[in-house]
Amino acid sequence: MAVEYDTERRTHTGILAAAEAASPVESVDVVARELRRRFGATSVSFLITDLSRQSVVRLSTAGEIGTGESAERIELAGTAYGDVLRTQRLRLADSVDGDGGQRVIAPVTNRGDAIGLLEVRVPAGPDPRTLREISRAAHTLAYIVIANRSFTDLYQWGRRTAPLTLAAEIQHNLLPSSLSCEAAQFAVAGSLEPAGKVGGDTFDYALDRDVLHLSVTDAMGHDVQAALIASLLIGALRGARRAGCDLAEQARRAHQAMIDHSGGALATGLLLRVRLRDGRIELVNAGHPWPLRLREGKVEEISLSVNLPFGVRSPHGYRIQSLGLQPGDRLVILTDGMLERRSEIADLPALIADTEGLHPREAAQVLTTAVLDANNGDLRDDATVMCLDWYGPKPMRLDAETGASLAQASPAALPSARNRRDRRGR
Repeated sequence: MAVEYDTERRTHTGILAAAEAASPVESVDVVARELRRRFGATSVSFLITDLSRQSVVRLSTAGEIGTGESAERIELAGTAYGDVLRTQRLRLADSVDGDGGQRVIAPVTNRGDAIGLLEVRVPAGPDPRTLREISRAAHTLAYIVIANRSFTDLYQWGRRTAPLTLAAEIQHNLLPSSLSCEAAQFAVAGSLEPAGKVGGDTFDYALDRDVLHLSVTDAMGHDVQAALIASLLIGALRGARRAGCDLAEQARRAHQAMIDHSGGALATGLLLRVRLRDGRIELVNAGHPWPLRLREGKVEEISLSVNLPFGVRSPHGYRIQSLGLQPGDRLVILTDGMLERRSEIADLPALIADTEGLHPREAAQVLTTAVLDANNGDLRDDATVMCLDWYGPKPMRLDAETGASLAQASPAALPSARNRRDRRGR
């Protein structure tokens, strides 16, 4: 066993070393060469999730990527790829061309951020050691992609399966680089629709040693002007947060930035600080819809005081309020685009309860997609959701081998109403 572990560690180290020596656009090539050498793999592909997370785009090895014309886009619904992303578990699949080989599909994930998939075709009947090493290679690839995506547009290109408007381009650059995050005490994820035409909504998070910071904002208006206001707002909020300001001062600075630079525009926002030691939340509501809390199968709106939106030219302050989370709670923060006139068809409270068994990655996506579908794909305003699961102050063991918490991952299919509570330990 010690020899096997040492061999696996050398493979992991070798991939990282080779990636460091290679061009930033050769991440997949580095992993492919190592897997071909180790296991006789006949093909290796990285499939990156697109912005809507409804499909993946195959980025194959050298000579097959970057043109935009030969890229293969694969819908996730009803496929093995979708199952692997939801469950975060490696899966074996038959070879597509009947050559007797075996396809191994592994999640490429880091701290709960499902970046994509690694697909490797190896001789039939791979042993457990081979599967374990492929899984570790996929996790290593996640680190390689994260380290190199700031140097190349390759990975951004792969995520764009539909043209982005200028407003959407600005907006997506305001979002966190990872749309979901897992830690010992929580998991958080956000989703924004329509992915290609957004212009005003943002969500953000940042983790300190003892506090999780969250925000969801909505710049009023549409298209490029709303995106520019959102950029101003996010810059002010991040600057204040990074300066160590409390929530009231963060809100005041965002408000002042709007007064000084927005040309009279307004924006709403919900700012939160979650204390990791006990789940206590401090929050400021600047004219924003209140969040919904799922607790023991029941969904309720958290109704507290509401302050004026950012940019309102009237003397006012921002009040810090508080509430508590219990282990097992889910907090859903949304923008008013989720409350469009036809969005009641989606029945958000019922849908939040129905998706209780899903990881925040999938739950947030299901909610925004349901509202988009209820409006026949024609939203007059962005629909944004941030979903926070609180596990409790007692640290939960994370799976360092795969980059995701397997205990909290989504099932391959939505659990029935009867077993949802059992799955979440309720």
